Amino acid sequence: MIKGFSPTKYILKSFKSGKEFNDEGWTLDAPGELEPSLIRAIYEKKQIEIKDDSWGLYKFADWLPIGRVLEGSSAPVTYKSQGLAKALGLENLWITFSGYWPEKGTHMSTCSFKETEAYSVCGRMTPEMDKVLVVASAGNTSRAFAKVCSENNIPLLICVPEDNIGALWFEEPIKDCVKLICSKSGSDYFDAIHLSNIAAGMEGFIAEGGAKNVARRDGMATTMLSAVTTIERIPDYYFQAIGSGTGAIAAWEANLRLIEDGRFGSNKMKLMISQNLPFKPIHDAWRADSRSMLPLDDDLARKQVEEIIAKVLSNRKPPYPIAGGLYDALKDAGGDVLLATNEHAHEAAKFFLETEGNDLHPASAIATATLMDAVKSGLVQNDDLIMLNITGGGEEKFKAENELFYLKPDIVFDINPSEEEVKEKVAKLF
Repeated sequence: MIKGFSPTKYILKSFKSGKEFNDEGWTLDAPGELEPSLIRAIYEKKQIEIKDDSWGLYKFADWLPIGRVLEGSSAPVTYKSQGLAKALGLENLWITFSGYWPEKGTHMSTCSFKETEAYSVCGRMTPEMDKVLVVASAGNTSRAFAKVCSENNIPLLICVPEDNIGALWFEEPIKDCVKLICSKSGSDYFDAIHLSNIAAGMEGFIAEGGAKNVARRDGMATTMLSAVTTIERIPDYYFQAIGSGTGAIAAWEANLRLIEDGRFGSNKMKLMISQNLPFKPIHDAWRADSRSMLPLDDDLARKQVEEIIAKVLSNRKPPYPIAGGLYDALKDAGGDVLLATNEHAHEAAKFFLETEGNDLHPASAIATATLMDAVKSGLVQNDDLIMLNITGGGEEKFKAENELFYLKPDIVFDINPSEEEVKEKVAKLF
């Protein structure tokens, strides 16, 4: 425990009804409400005080819904771009980098901003919960949770499509408290979610909660807190690639808190979020001005996911329609859903490496590609204050410097296994 830490004081609030209530320890929904709605943490401290770097991610603890802090975290780092900005003709481009870049001061050994979620969610857990945490992921989220839970002896079941298990590499062997189950090759993130839903319904297991978990969203929001407290102003534009869109929801919510803080401006930054062609369900719903997701054939969706380079951007059931979700965020803040091809992502990653000096995850390359397009098309102006949220990078650098260990599946299930089979086999893992 970091010296001087005391549990953050906050209450919860339903976006839909505005009703406020206490956190009962793992509250994911507003009690007694029938219509689905995200809930938000309302923090006692309205002006955030940033702690020093020795706190890692928990330097933002004032606005994290946590009762404890864990060792080993690292915070996102924000810096004013020189190389990329000059190449694009931008005067005010700021890069928020989550990943491995010791020279810039960030040491996320999973090389992804998913660590911000894992340290926040596990900081919300109390030892008294005594349940197995269940997490579904296309790869990066599971890598982050496996690292944090292994290091802190927290029982964890991760559910990942078999085709994505190459993403489960680590700097040291993962402890036995972490177990991995997979949906077989040819499946996607939605199939992994299906497995996790069955497991989370078992006695002694608890769903991490995804976008519904305020700790996950407010952990991701530290990217925005890093940017605004470094720049000392809320940006005009926010660029990020999305799978579920939870990071963009988190940025919007942080934006509203920062307006209330009163020291950083009163504007809502436009959310310029991106998907990887040909998989674009959020883009299609937004362009149709539809709160509901449009129909998407399961087999076609799986085929599209096979084609995209950024596998983590493959959520078929995102928190887009839900009250307080991505549709509401875009409507309130403004912005758009942009698209980039695999080829353009490759070009953008190469361009970033040449101009800024570090390698990018494919999702970050998609975001960078759409920023390059936005400059070329005049969507943004050269004097706009732009935040580019690099959600993962430095992996090639990290792998070159470290020996790697891979997590192997404990069980691989068919794409549509029976509930009984899943429960019977999972029960034997713990």
